[in-house]
This record gives sequence, structure tokens and C-alpha cells, in this order.
Amino acid sequence: MSYYLAIDMGASSGRHILGSIEDGKIKLEEIYRFENGISKIGDEYCWDIQGLFNEIKKGIKKCKEIKKGIKKCKEIGKVPKTIGIDTWAVDFVLLDENDEMLGNAVAYRDDRTEGYMEKAFQVIPQDMLYLYTGIQFQRFNTLYQLLAIKDKNPEYLKKAKTFLMIPDYLNFLLTGKKANEYTNATSTQLVNSFDRTWDKNILKEYGINEEMFQEIKMPKTSLGKLRKELVDEFGFDMEVILPATHDTGSAFISSVCNDSDSIYVSSGTWSLIGVENRFPICVPQAMDYNFTNEGGIDYRFRFLKNIMGLWVIQEVRRNLNNEFSFADLVVLAEEQNYFKSIVNVDDDRFLKPDNMIEEIQNYCKETNQDIPTKVGEIAVCVFNSLGHSYKSAVANLEDIFEKEFKRINIFGGGCQNNLLNQVVADVTGKEVLAGPVEATAIGNLVAQLISVGELKDLGQARQVIKESFDINIFKPNKGEV
Repeated sequence: MSYYLAIDMGASSGRHILGSIEDGKIKLEEIYRFENGISKIGDEYCWDIQGLFNEIKKGIKKCKEIKKGIKKCKEIGKVPKTIGIDTWAVDFVLLDENDEMLGNAVAYRDDRTEGYMEKAFQVIPQDMLYLYTGIQFQRFNTLYQLLAIKDKNPEYLKKAKTFLMIPDYLNFLLTGKKANEYTNATSTQLVNSFDRTWDKNILKEYGINEEMFQEIKMPKTSLGKLRKELVDEFGFDMEVILPATHDTGSAFISSVCNDSDSIYVSSGTWSLIGVENRFPICVPQAMDYNFTNEGGIDYRFRFLKNIMGLWVIQEVRRNLNNEFSFADLVVLAEEQNYFKSIVNVDDDRFLKPDNMIEEIQNYCKETNQDIPTKVGEIAVCVFNSLGHSYKSAVANLEDIFEKEFKRINIFGGGCQNNLLNQVVADVTGKEVLAGPVEATAIGNLVAQLISVGELKDLGQARQVIKESFDINIFKPNKGEV
């Protein structure tokens, strides 16, 4: 039997998931899990890239470990045939002529980009930038990060010979090959949405050296085998295959609703809500609603809106010193379901506040609503607020497409929150299908499986996914708003 390894790295954790096909179904096995997060270096919030690569290597080694058990003296490990890495979007590293990093791997939540989006519009008007790229406007987009570097650390851009996004760089460390993967590249706001290559006009207008960007490669592309020193370290070789390296791109592959009447929600630290298209929608109405046209597998487009997700409750939990599990917070929220205050979770004030609980309470105070004080009240306020954020995005989609969508497929880790699933069903009035949970890892594996010929195409893959994993259905309760 052949095994395939998906390394799925989010903003708070990463995991190694082994996949295989048995009796026509995809089987998953978690091999290794590790923590991730940003830390402050000087005055910048950064990712520990070398630490993350060390965790990647640890997990790979786990695949070959000999396991000792009571009944068996040893059990041979499962060596993967291929490997694929996906991560979050927009963040990157710059390498000099010796392939050494210039500066830190600064995280998108850092405030260095404050004000640069507005400065960018002075060079290329907002509507033209949207027409070229189709990407929604968020202050942390790669474009604005590069403009901040140009102002604050100009020597980095002068010395930079290579631009690699986070998964591109990790793939470089594995293989020695440099490439920019398509789905993540589109999140930079530097790729032309129609010809699907780096937009030379944008780069020229902003004075960004186009020579440091690599050839854009599509999901399912092989980067070849591991570096020799890694083969020696692991004791085996693997083929490195590009999945949709933007985690949302991989997650959308796993939707079980392969029709035009469904809205997709990738639910995790962020919530990405939208539909899948064969073409970009770069009209003013889409720009006004701040929808994005991110690249997907097979040159599909994910027409979606990036709204605040479980980050809010993650920060609430952290403010409570992690005393409660996420399951505990759901139970406490259910007990306080009478509490009806709502906050706008997409307000920038919730992006990285010093204290999320205080920020929620301040918002409620400023808007003359009841102020949550009990843990359950805070939690139910967050879940209800997320549900109403989804409702607003759904209304935007129906306005743009001039149609009513029938159902919402929520997938990813957040789909395990049954309270939130029911809130979404109630406030939108639509049936909610929850699952699969490991959507991103599954989508990562699917790209590998199609690349090596175990699956024929995306259509077959989605049918196999539907038959392989449990999907829970939530019906809207009438009278709920």
C-alpha cells in the first residue's frame, strides 16, 4: 500500500497527516502535531521558520519509527511516497545571493503595514488594482508588506535575489528547488487574475524588482526528490509535490457540495466564505463588498470573503489562561444562550487587540449593548457574532450573483463546533452541512493522489471524499434571527 504525507500548517499549530486509499476510501492517520505561533523579535511579530522546518523534519522521521507494542515486538513504519506542504497565505521571506534570509519572517498580524494600503492607492487607484488582481483589500496583503519593507528596510529589497512565500521556502529547504505556487501567489495582490502570472505593470509602478519572483507552478506539480543530506538524515527519499499551498485552496478542494447552489466556508482561525468559479469576478460591486478572487486548483477561482473566524474565541481562551477547552466554552455558551449582544468581529480592533475580552466588552459598551461578564456570555457573544458575520457575507454573495443559494458547507476544524453550525443555519435560514473536519489535509493529499495517478481528477476526488467522511446536517430553526 502507498502512503502520502500532508503537512498542514496553520497559524496556531501544524500536523503531519498520512493518507492512503483503502477500499476506494481515503484513510487518514495523524502522525505528528506541533505548536505554532508568532513571537516578538525586537519590534516585529515573526514566525520561527527554522523552528517550523525542524518540526517538519521531526514529523517526517515519525513515519519510519519502529513502534513497540505488547503483542508485537515491532511494527514497520509507513514511509510516504510523496509529501506536500500547505500553510497560511500572504507571508514570505526574501533571500540574498547566498540564499540567506534578509531580516525576519514577519507575520501578517504585525502592524508594520499600517497606512500602506492607502499609500498604495495613490500609485494605482483602488478600483484599477482590484481590476488587475481581483484580490480583496486587507492591510496585511503581501503588496503592502513589501511597500513597508521598501520604506523601512530598503536594503533588503536591494539585496533580495529571491522571493518565496512560506510554503515555497519550506519546499526549497526540502528540495533545493525554487518556485512560487499559484494558489498562494495570488494572495499577494501581485498576480494578474486574467493571465495568472506576476503582474509586471504593478511591480514596475511600485518599484518592486520583478527578477526576485519565481516561475509560478500549479498544484499537482512535482518539485522532485529531497536534498541528499535529508535523504541521509531520514533514511528514505520522497517526491515533493505541490498541493494548493494556500491552506484555504486545499480546504476548498474538500467540499462535498459540488454544485452551483452551495456556499463554502473554510472554518478555522479565519473563516473564508464564498463559491468556486471558473473565472474571476472583478466588478466594482465585488470590490465594494471586499470579495477576493484567489487562485484554486486547475485554474479555478475561489470567490470568497475573508472574515474573522475562530481567532476571536482562541484569543478569549488565551485571555482566560487556557483554563477552558474549546468544548467547555461551547457548553458554557449554550447555558448562556439568552445573551444577545453582537459585535462586528470583522472590525480591525479585533485583529490583534491586547486583550480580546476587554475589546469585546468595550465594543458592547460603546454600542449601548449588554456587556458580557460571565465566560458563557462572552463565548455566546462571539459565536452569535460570527454567525451574523456569515449572514452578512451570504447576503453579499446572493446580491452579486442575483440568486438564492440553498445550502452552506462548513469544513475544517471549525465545523466541529455544533453550536456555531446551528447559529449559522438559524441566522441564514439555510441548511448547513458540516464536514469534513480535516478538509485542508484532505485537499493537500488529493493534489498528491491526482499527481501520481491514484485519483483521476477533482470530480472523482470529491466523490471519494463524500464517501469517505461523515457529514453532519443542521436545519434552520424557524423564527430564529
